[in-house]
Amino acid sequence: MDDILLQARAKINLYLDVINKRPDGYHNVKMIMQQIGLYDEVYIKKEDKGITLETNVSFLPTGEDNIAFKAAKLILERYEINQGVYIHINKRIPIAAGMAGGSTDAAAVIKGLNKIFKLNLSLEKMMELGLTLGADVPFCFLEGCALAEGIGEKLTPIEGLDKGWLVLSKPNMGISTREAYENLNLDDTREKMDIQVLIEALKSGEIYAIGKSLYNIFEEGIFNRYPMVKDIKDKMLQYGALGSIMTGTGPTVFGIFKDYEKAKSAYTNFLKYYRQTYLVRPYN
Repeated sequence: MDDILLQARAKINLYLDVINKRPDGYHNVKMIMQQIGLYDEVYIKKEDKGITLETNVSFLPTGEDNIAFKAAKLILERYEINQGVYIHINKRIPIAAGMAGGSTDAAAVIKGLNKIFKLNLSLEKMMELGLTLGADVPFCFLEGCALAEGIGEKLTPIEGLDKGWLVLSKPNMGISTREAYENLNLDDTREKMDIQVLIEALKSGEIYAIGKSLYNIFEEGIFNRYPMVKDIKDKMLQYGALGSIMTGTGPTVFGIFKDYEKAKSAYTNFLKYYRQTYLVRPYN
């Protein structure tokens, strides 16, 4: 095999809580992550030497600052591969959007190189390598939905959202993970949603209960700083979403819809104001 084309799927957070800050500077989290039907296309081809990365997005870094480039370098060096690779990423997942767009591309590169160079790496080994690149990367090797703990690397596959439609809308801005954490108040004493309630709702497939059990601790800080993000959430609910929440550290907001026509209407309305608006299904 000399080349391969892979789909690198985006994720959304159905639940995101930050437990505490660790001595090493990372944070312990508790999350439920769900893959969706929005994906980048990652094409990989053997070359004689070096790493060449191209994308359809002019402002995206294509060198050492790109996590997919780092993934390729990691594999080539770790396994002493005396060849190079050409990588082209057709970006569809919005950038700096809280949807693991970079992490999922990195995971796709590792999976692709594993096949092209016949490394026979296990899923566990690929996830271990991915963790050295970023906390979200291990999840991107799984398909469907998982409970994530630790810094995001302790993954337990669970029943995922498999009904309804998702409308996602990203305002014309980006939020870095660092900025989101700077606006996070870990001393907030307000009552949190119980993650077990959402896990049980997912297990039973009760879409109304799922919609009412969504939670993201980052919302308050981001809403205070960027009211337009809260406005998107409010409008999702006005348009008939069973539940709506910001995913990851934002600023993308999604709504869960049972009815396709309501979802399509919401999608059409958001698209008038936000170019990066999507209508997709959950992926399991």
